[in-house]
Amino acid sequence: MITLRTIANLAQNSIAWDHGKGAVSGFGVRRQSGDAVSYVIKYRTVDGRQRWATVGRHGAPWTPDLARAEAKRVLGEVVGGGDPRRVKLEARKAVTVAELCDIYLEAAKAGRILTRRKALKKAATLDGDRGRIERHIKPLLGPLKVAAVTRDDIERFRDGVSEGATAAVIKTGRHGLARVTGGRGTAARAMGMLGAMFAFAVRRGLRGDNPVHGVDRHAYEPRRRRMTEAEYAALGEALRTMPKSAWPMALAATKFLTLTGWRRGEMLTLRWSEIDLAFRTANLADTKTGYSLRPLSHAACNVLCSMPRLSEFVFPASKGVDRLMHGFNKVWLRVAAKAALPAEVTPHILRHSYASIAADLGFSELTIAALLGHKKASVTSKYAHHADAILLQSADVVADRVAELMGDARLVGVVVELPKRAR
Repeated sequence: MITLRTIANLAQNSIAWDHGKGAVSGFGVRRQSGDAVSYVIKYRTVDGRQRWATVGRHGAPWTPDLARAEAKRVLGEVVGGGDPRRVKLEARKAVTVAELCDIYLEAAKAGRILTRRKALKKAATLDGDRGRIERHIKPLLGPLKVAAVTRDDIERFRDGVSEGATAAVIKTGRHGLARVTGGRGTAARAMGMLGAMFAFAVRRGLRGDNPVHGVDRHAYEPRRRRMTEAEYAALGEALRTMPKSAWPMALAATKFLTLTGWRRGEMLTLRWSEIDLAFRTANLADTKTGYSLRPLSHAACNVLCSMPRLSEFVFPASKGVDRLMHGFNKVWLRVAAKAALPAEVTPHILRHSYASIAADLGFSELTIAALLGHKKASVTSKYAHHADAILLQSADVVADRVAELMGDARLVGVVVELPKRAR
């Protein structure tokens, strides 16, 4: 049998096998070119393949007796059809969370991952996913094996993001900086992203369950910020007095957002082909909630009518008018700085403020939802192509109030007689 004396007398590049009474067949000890000695097992799988497995290096905790007992246990698995060497190799090659992130993003970009509406993920959504992955998920969970992630790991991730463990200032370009602060809202969104990724991992067979399921998340904190009358007035004055160097289309885009309450992405991707000025309607083919019909106030139409048609996009880029205006945020920051608006006033706050003004004016939630383009449950809305008179009037009332707060002269729209519908 293998003893301490066997190990002491073992020459380099040689193997001694266990033999004698109580020996374990296939159990041995090997010394290679150095002084280290390792306990090994040689066995055949049920399909006849010969394998080698290492129990461990001689020394604490491994002694000949402990290593022999471990070899007996491993060989018992082999008799039952197992292959310990293959399991160890697969564990070593197992996908990490960081690798899963890259696989997930690649699949989403290729259109193999759908949203809850069974639609492809939009570019803006993918950008948000990529930001959460690079700034929160990879730093905290990246090195872990997907199959080894536990509920405790997920809870530590949630708490870490909530408490600012991933806070950083990241360079996003030649001159751009992103300030990552974390917080409960960020943690809630990152947890949603993580849950989707592990569901993808389960479908791919990378693990049998989703460790995010059942982990409590922070409730989403709705943004209650709205612009004050003074902020509206300052914004209006800033738009009227911006220097000529500012891209006029970006200034018009800002004005359009304040008068409509649209999402920034809807405005940036708006095409002239989607606008029907005669009916004062925009038919948006692809928004966050799918197809959307929007009423256009006279004030919003006046903004559109004052603009030259430089390309298919209503609000094109300054360099290459056939492209989307990716620099809108820079112009917005210049306008906000000139108006001395607080940092929390973003283009999305314009949408919240529009809805708040509509509520102040007494409009119902259903009307406000229609103005903002929220998804409606009405079946008949799927077949409508033009906004009705009541909805157009509502859009006018809200836009006129916004224009008034911004200090603009009351905009009197051109009255257009709507074509009579065929009976």
